[in-house]
Amino acid sequence: MGKKGKKEKKGRGAEKTAAKMEKKVSKRSQKEEEDLEALIAHFQALDARKTRIVETPCSPPSPRLNASLCAHPEKEELILFGGEYFNGQKTFLYNELYIYNIRKDAWTKVEIPNPPPRRCAHQAVMVPQGGGQLWIFGGEFASPDGEHFYHYRDLWVLHLATRTWEQVRSPGGPSGRSGHRMVAWKRQLILFGGFHESTRDYIYYNDLYAFNLDAFTWSRLSPSGTGPTPRSGCQMTVTAQGSIVIYGGYSKQRVRKDVDRGTQHSDMFLLKAEEGREGRWAWTRVNPSGAKPTPRSGFSVAVAPNHQTLLFGGVCDDEEDESLEGHFLSDLHFYDPVRNRWFAGQLKGPKVEKRRRRRGKKGEPRGANKQELKGTGAQEPLQVVRELVAEDGTVVTIQQGLAALGPAGQAESDDSDDGTNEAGVPAVEPSPRSSAMLAVKHGRLYLYGGMFEAGDRQVTLSDLYCLDLHKMEEWTVLVEMDPESQEWLEETDSEEDSDEAKGAEGGGESEEDEDSGEEAREQRPSAAPGEPFADSLPRTEQ
Repeated sequence: MGKKGKKEKKGRGAEKTAAKMEKKVSKRSQKEEEDLEALIAHFQALDARKTRIVETPCSPPSPRLNASLCAHPEKEELILFGGEYFNGQKTFLYNELYIYNIRKDAWTKVEIPNPPPRRCAHQAVMVPQGGGQLWIFGGEFASPDGEHFYHYRDLWVLHLATRTWEQVRSPGGPSGRSGHRMVAWKRQLILFGGFHESTRDYIYYNDLYAFNLDAFTWSRLSPSGTGPTPRSGCQMTVTAQGSIVIYGGYSKQRVRKDVDRGTQHSDMFLLKAEEGREGRWAWTRVNPSGAKPTPRSGFSVAVAPNHQTLLFGGVCDDEEDESLEGHFLSDLHFYDPVRNRWFAGQLKGPKVEKRRRRRGKKGEPRGANKQELKGTGAQEPLQVVRELVAEDGTVVTIQQGLAALGPAGQAESDDSDDGTNEAGVPAVEPSPRSSAMLAVKHGRLYLYGGMFEAGDRQVTLSDLYCLDLHKMEEWTVLVEMDPESQEWLEETDSEEDSDEAKGAEGGGESEEDEDSGEEAREQRPSAAPGEPFADSLPRTEQ
């Protein structure tokens, strides 16, 4: 009896200790969220000092990922908003607005009073009403140490005709989140999934909301049937028949203390509005045929002119215990909802066959997997065969041809020329990457930025490519980037730099602009200044 009593007493003591720790963590979490809200308010106060619209011709935007890129519904323009950049020690977050004039091949930075706070991993949807409206929901901000995240639940609209931002306040909307997906469906915005992360835990969503663009009201949808499991970073597109396709995505779950295991989903669902029953929807599981994409996360999505869904790149993560190795991709896939079939996007024509990648430059980081779409390098390409088990248990065999890598992971040519074709245009293709931004305008696909990893280094991109989806012949490079020019700071000095960043954030506008802006310009010569606030690595589920 004595031993039993001691065990019970010890058990009660452990429970009390756990309860105390839970209370401490809860208080600390609340305090950290309050700190983040104060920091966001500080940045908003700086933005509020801008009282007039300023449009400035500029060089291409600085490297970034998890931004949004949308095509103007009436003009030959692309609109870029937000995003993030990591330099090895700090993360820069943006709420900058850039407009790319396609016809003139020129960038303009547009400063508009009272913009949304700095964010990444948000969703942006363009609708044609009123000369063009860009609707933005959610996304995330982070603490200076990169350990804590603030997830927005705000809804904004940019009126392109008047160059004004408006925050739309309506109750009953989704909770704060990032990595969600949103599309325009008739006169509504339909939002699905995403995730929220706090100090203690994280949660993935599979809820569904609709925002009425006429009444400015939110409603939560409860479709019949079995829908997707909770996830973020999935494909969400509207078909010509008015259905909504959900494919893939990413989620993770805790398998034991401090150990999480991620899932790269590869299932597909169709969401349909029920005829004659307003506000009623139904889920259906679909199993497409054809050349399915390999399981991946961080892929980018756009809708082709024929209403087929286009999927580009991403990263395939191999997880073993606590280690994670990513294989970055640059392949194109199309999904035809009419035939319920996937097929690979192959570039055609002799022009593509003759072209080679540009030579890598000495001193560039090693380790990035540069997958060739066409052409060969100086050495024989390496054939890598891997087997992946999809979510439904299907074994997918991947035969991946990796070109011979140069010093920076760039495929080398066997020539010593400057890597240009007869017209003097660099014969390059987008390197493998994740979290890039895609937009389609007049049958042309535009691809901007993203990231890949080279060993312990993350390379964030600022290049811009174009592909004619009608011809499917070759990529055209509009903005080129040399990864070697991007400075990477080692983690050893991060503590000192983090203190400097906190000092800059806590000071006045002049001190902050001088500290953060000068550092950003030094690292990225053609970049506009950004504000450093964290040193976390971006997550592929976004």
